[in-house]
Amino acid sequence: MLATLNAIAPVFLIIIGGYVLNRTKLVGPEIWSAVEHICFYLLFPALIVKTLSRANLGDLPIAAFAFVVVAAVIGMAALLLAAKPLLARRYHVSGPTFTSLFQGATRFHGFMALAIVGSLYGAEGVTLCAIALGVMIPLLNLLNVAVLTLYGANAQAASPRRLLLNIIENPLIIACIVGFVFNLTGLPDFIFNAIDITSGGGLGLALLAVGAGIDLDRATQTKALVAVGVFIRLIGMPLLMIAFAWSVGLEGLPRTIAIIAGAVPTASTAYVMARKMGGDAELMANIVTFQVIAAAVTLPVFIYIAEAA
Repeated sequence: MLATLNAIAPVFLIIIGGYVLNRTKLVGPEIWSAVEHICFYLLFPALIVKTLSRANLGDLPIAAFAFVVVAAVIGMAALLLAAKPLLARRYHVSGPTFTSLFQGATRFHGFMALAIVGSLYGAEGVTLCAIALGVMIPLLNLLNVAVLTLYGANAQAASPRRLLLNIIENPLIIACIVGFVFNLTGLPDFIFNAIDITSGGGLGLALLAVGAGIDLDRATQTKALVAVGVFIRLIGMPLLMIAFAWSVGLEGLPRTIAIIAGAVPTASTAYVMARKMGGDAELMANIVTFQVIAAAVTLPVFIYIAEAA
């Protein structure tokens, strides 16, 4: 356990550094916006392309790994949808509030997952994390837009065309496709080296941006619902990953990466979606903040469990 804590401590020190930089105004909001933009549209896609282009995919249990991450997401979504009538009747959870609980449980922080996996497990870990991104991003977009459309206060349906474009235009999805293509066709060394240099700063910048996104000033309301949002994501989702990994015999690093994908906090973009599509944006912001804080405790525990099992 001590070795796990030592390995992951630098990740959370960088996150704390981002929080301090933001709170002290040493780095302004426009800079953080630019950091997130460049990580999302350039640095992480470059990292994914670099890793996938020369990964030995034949040695990885891709089918079993993809099944585990998809089954866990669908399983969590099904459990929440089944529980919705009970939540509404007994705890007066409104439609918009339910959408924020749903997003908080199912979406995952791709920046944080890639940064943690890259720092702990190197190229093979990033390869598996990229596969998880490629599989989960389209599914999560479909599920969450559908739930926000059905239960959000705005009830403004995104057109199927717009939803499809959002998935196709996602730079991480594009990077996965490009990386797989280069894996088949080969990539000249000078291009690979240029991509390698470009991707180098992405992990640290992304973790700083995660820290900058922590907003304790908002974290004052709806404590019970926030606790539920933290529990179902940081405890419930990795337990589902463990259960499905056990069911198909997924072991070793692939199982560890699947568990990490389940144990990281929800995506910070969930707040933007809640605000735009009629979710409970205030609850969503609180869930995102407290999940990042609580993950400092829960994530090392699940990494230890994954590596020790």
